[in-house]
Amino acid sequence: MFNFIQTKKGHHPDYIFIISIFLLVVFGLLMLSSASSDLGKIKFNDTYYYLKHQILYGLIIGIIGFFIASGLYYKNLKKIALPFLIVNIILLLFVFTSLGFSNKGASRWLNLGLFSFQPAEFIKLSFIIYIAAWLSNKKLNRQSFFQGFLPFIIISGFISALIIMQPATTILLIIMASALAMYFASGAKITHIASIILLGLLGLALIIYITPYRYERIVSFFSDNPEKQETSRYQINQSLMAIGSGGLFGIGFGKSTTKYKYLPEPIGDSIFAVLAEELGFIGSLFTIAAFMVLFLKGFLIAKNSSDQFAKFIVIGFISIISIQTFIHIAAISGLIPLTGVPLPFISYGGTSLAVFLTMAGIIVNISKHT
Repeated sequence: MFNFIQTKKGHHPDYIFIISIFLLVVFGLLMLSSASSDLGKIKFNDTYYYLKHQILYGLIIGIIGFFIASGLYYKNLKKIALPFLIVNIILLLFVFTSLGFSNKGASRWLNLGLFSFQPAEFIKLSFIIYIAAWLSNKKLNRQSFFQGFLPFIIISGFISALIIMQPATTILLIIMASALAMYFASGAKITHIASIILLGLLGLALIIYITPYRYERIVSFFSDNPEKQETSRYQINQSLMAIGSGGLFGIGFGKSTTKYKYLPEPIGDSIFAVLAEELGFIGSLFTIAAFMVLFLKGFLIAKNSSDQFAKFIVIGFISIISIQTFIHIAAISGLIPLTGVPLPFISYGGTSLAVFLTMAGIIVNISKHT
């Protein structure tokens, strides 16, 4: 039992990475307080309802996760990789039982009485840790069809099936793209990578085709029909108007005119539009720059790590944060078809914030040993 937890004293962590996380979290809480003020006042007669909820169920739990993850030696994660994934799979199955509940047609939440959470968010942790542990096995021939390609396809396909049943297509895309980045970094065959991408695209196309609302989003994105744009592109049109009205310096913090009456999901999927409206191009640029510093420092930590397990974990976590950030900003800016995904560290969502802070803690831990 006492051999389970390894301890190892490292050097100083990457302070620039920590400062980037700190700035994004504080900035996120400020933006959430602004974006949610009208909504909280109308729904709960409390201007700061969503902010207090985010602090209680996201920030506090996330800080605990951050300090535990940054304090314990990261190699302990390799020992619990498989049990952690199995527990997470069981939780994913529980969302289809009486413990689960639906919201807007999606069965993604578990209700445990005092709190609720999304198991699919935790799969970002458990699946990446498991794939990192598997890929770092010295006996594994990553270029082998039976040792590398086939096992990766089987476990990825199984997890994908559980997530798509909820449905949570965007979360699935983010997780699998990040796992693929890890698989590529491990030295897998290019033909295997290309095959996985082709299978993934075919599967995604089939899911979109057989699901009316997903198909409608894609069609309306490329459509020139004004009527289709009025119905299917309402959110993106409102977002673009909000972003455009911000100008260079914005209309002022807390002064958004679209965050309640016109802009759907202002505290979640559309929070970057509120940010751009209130803080303008300069505020948007600051946000993107903070994320860029985070990404670059993360990949440098991975590059400088001599341990394969550590390298793959950091690549996976930074890929998840990077891809999710890109999808949120690109979708709300009209660059890609609209899809609902929160902006890491900024959008409302306790489970999401707690998971991202725990990821950051693990990366900080690894930075102490590189």
